[in-house]
Amino acid sequence: MDEIVEVDVSLDSGMKFIGRDAEGREVVMDAAPEHGGEGAGFKPMALLLISFGTCTAMDAVSIMRKKKQDVARFSIHLKGTRVADHPRVYSKIEVRFVFFGRDLSEEAARRSVELSQEKYCSVGGMLRKAVPIDIKVETRPG
Repeated sequence: MDEIVEVDVSLDSGMKFIGRDAEGREVVMDAAPEHGGEGAGFKPMALLLISFGTCTAMDAVSIMRKKKQDVARFSIHLKGTRVADHPRVYSKIEVRFVFFGRDLSEEAARRSVELSQEKYCSVGGMLRKAVPIDIKVETRPG
């Protein structure tokens, strides 16, 4: 059965908006000062990268744990390149996954990210239809 997701976005002041999900959690978004905002919240395109990064990170870390890999820390860095002309979409997205832990398998890390990208991450699945995504995976001690 299909899942319905509903959110509301409302104007707070100036160009600051509040997004709310069905459980009442909020996120603040605001335009830069040169566009009438105060820079007091996320820009929507940055929030898109954060959503993608969080979606695929949750998958990859969960899969690594199921593979009995001792992930002590994890970070993900995303860089989006936007075109100059409106609507200023991303022309490419670069993603670097870094798993930290003792005796981590590079193959397990690579496969975990691959499974996230190919099967589980819905945000990535949407983005891949519109923009090239370059993925790098690292394992480090610690």
